[in-house]
Amino acid sequence: MDSPAIVTREEWLAARKELLAREKQFDRERDALSAQRRALPMVEITEPYVFEGPSGSASLIDLFEGRGQLIVYHFMLAPDWDAGCTGCSLLADNIGHLAHLHAAGTSFAAISRAPLANITKFRERMGWNFPWFSSHGTSFNYDFHVTMDESVAPVLFNFRTKDELRDAGIGSWALTGEQHGLSVFLREDDRVFHTYSTYSRGTDLLNGTFNYLDLTPLGRQEEAGIMNWVRHHDDYGDRTTEDGCGHCDS
Repeated sequence: MDSPAIVTREEWLAARKELLAREKQFDRERDALSAQRRALPMVEITEPYVFEGPSGSASLIDLFEGRGQLIVYHFMLAPDWDAGCTGCSLLADNIGHLAHLHAAGTSFAAISRAPLANITKFRERMGWNFPWFSSHGTSFNYDFHVTMDESVAPVLFNFRTKDELRDAGIGSWALTGEQHGLSVFLREDDRVFHTYSTYSRGTDLLNGTFNYLDLTPLGRQEEAGIMNWVRHHDDYGDRTTEDGCGHCDS
């Protein structure tokens, strides 16, 4: 990647002010988009999902931990995987302290299709302490379109059908297996409502590493492939590790 042009301080300041005007416009557009997102209608969840966590079985409403809102990250960890997706792991490293979400009446949990024992082993390796539940044996992953198996449910990734994905030139990785995503739920007494889900690059805003890199001249350094450089945080000494995540730019 080429380095930026070398200019005088006055020339740099003029260019920076021009960019600042665009950044301010982007902030206003993002605020408007966030307001539109908050105004989305919602759908009641009536399926009695049962998850497995460190304290035993838990329902979807249990994951709220008494709060009014719940953010679920659909973490890619299939039953036969030894480790979670590297992209999901990068995002998990950026979650931060949940006390700030809790102060706003919002809980967070990761959910994966792997059995709890697999999740526990990998979480201990990574040193994470956020709530993480297993949906193994339930339809949760299929209902929220993060596990693709046409024998269970029609393919619908990032709100597009199989035919729409193919027409858009999206690779076969989106048609089978595990995908990542995020879903948001609202609780009213004993009723739970699904308000929002996002997939693919919709989770970029949650990834502090990406946002830091986007401020630098070299950016995300993806010339060799999207997220090609990403590894588990204890694997950066081994550049031969394969990236098994399903992130894309669609």
